[in-house]
Amino acid sequence: MAEHIENIFINWGLPGLYAEALSWVALAIAVMVVAWLANFVTRTILLKTVEFVIRRSRVKWDDALLEHRVFSRLSHLVPALIIYATAGWFGPAQVFLERISIVYMALTGMLVFSAFLNAIVDVYRAHESAQRRPIKGYVQVIKIIAAVIVGILSVATLLGQKPGFLLGGLGAMTAVIILVFKDTILGLVASVQLSNNDMVRIGDWIEMPKYNADGDVIDITLHTVKVQNWDKTISTIPAYALISDSFKNWRGMSESGGRRIKRSLNIDMNSVKFCDEAMLDRFEKYHLITDYVKNRRLEVERYNRENKVDTDCLINGRRLTNLGTLRAYVSAYLKNHPLIHDDMTFLIRHLQPGPTGLPLEIYVFSKDQVWANYEALMADIFDHLVAAVPLFDLRLYQSPSGFDMENIGNRLGSLLKENNQMPKAH
Repeated sequence: MAEHIENIFINWGLPGLYAEALSWVALAIAVMVVAWLANFVTRTILLKTVEFVIRRSRVKWDDALLEHRVFSRLSHLVPALIIYATAGWFGPAQVFLERISIVYMALTGMLVFSAFLNAIVDVYRAHESAQRRPIKGYVQVIKIIAAVIVGILSVATLLGQKPGFLLGGLGAMTAVIILVFKDTILGLVASVQLSNNDMVRIGDWIEMPKYNADGDVIDITLHTVKVQNWDKTISTIPAYALISDSFKNWRGMSESGGRRIKRSLNIDMNSVKFCDEAMLDRFEKYHLITDYVKNRRLEVERYNRENKVDTDCLINGRRLTNLGTLRAYVSAYLKNHPLIHDDMTFLIRHLQPGPTGLPLEIYVFSKDQVWANYEALMADIFDHLVAAVPLFDLRLYQSPSGFDMENIGNRLGSLLKENNQMPKAH
């Protein structure tokens, strides 16, 4: 082809040396123009037609192919094919152009394959099983293998050697390869274990203080697990860390249908006492424990009468206490609450007394698992119970505050004034 163009230039009167140089330049420009026009037609006509068809189709998987630009990247093969097909026109440069075209097509094919895998991941995520068995880590492994294969073939093509020649050299560099791909190997092993053991899924709430992670898992890749914390920040955890370190997964709570409430009211032990008749008459008016107080009073009276107990002394026989009656009230209040599970663990118990009083622990489960609703429910419950404690002649323990010390000072001042013992100013 170059010779025909050269003859044309010679017929126009150009010297042979200039005619030869211009023929190569003209041929290169012509091939480049044809390649550009082919690429232009492909992108403006064929791709637009494909996009038009896909947008109006009812299936959804082809939309993922379009979104990840699979067809757009595929169009780059057209100019490479034209250059490869016309490489024979350039004589001595034929081998070089063919090799460059092959390498370009191989790299383009790898990009198309990568985009295709990304589309598969998106389509798979629409299925319910994607939460339990994420495949993004495996897809990344396939991409790495494909990239290594294309890289070896490309280098072998440029050097004019067989791929086995390069693979023989890579075998001697096994230690270096393992060191370079250490994180990838660890990530692959971790991804397999996480998936097979169902340790974590996309959407799980996990807590891992070592990495400041406390929120929902939003992505699982070959190397990392991304967690969106409750403050909307993103924590990135190495995948193998979920195998080697401990973390808390709240999925069990979500699947159980309840969320635990575990809090205590610290009762001042000096306020605990036996109930007299006046107290019991007052407690009997509390709607939630009316039947409880009546039945217990009859039970206690019958026991003391049958055992001829001297009831003039409060410590003799059986007696109701204000703390026991409060426990009964808390239990009745929570059992009648529409948002508290009555078929899950339900405990109202005492813990070990300590310097801060006697803890009255509430251990129940909320039906509402949504964080904001759960916190509001817990606040409403304890608002009510804190206000109810004094109605049972009990006090909540609270360390003395500045307000308490001021009251003590005012009372002491009042007593000194009453007894005319105010110190004289010097």
